[in-house]
Amino acid sequence: MDFELLKRKVLANEFELTQHAHQERQAEHIEVTEIKEALLTGEVLEDYPNDLRGTSCLILGYAGKRAIHVVCGWSPTGWARVITVYLPMTPKWVDERTRRTEKNNDS
Repeated sequence: MDFELLKRKVLANEFELTQHAHQERQAEHIEVTEIKEALLTGEVLEDYPNDLRGTSCLILGYAGKRAIHVVCGWSPTGWARVITVYLPMTPKWVDERTRRTEKNNDS
């Protein structure tokens, strides 16, 4: 995914949140301004070029010191699309960069 293009779209406010992303951000108490900050300061952790919904990626960014994960793709109109957003926490994540696997499972 072209992350620099995605950042340009975010700067131009040419991005949208799916209904799922809105629900998740509300459940996690994440503001839209924090999502924007995370996207502009973030980095691609995982690329999903063959996703059935279209090319997408997982971005790790920060709003202040708070780590935020944002999964982004593209809308049919060419806008950046926030598919979901969440705070990386246990049990799924060891830390904001490391997905928990059976090898690093503490339980």
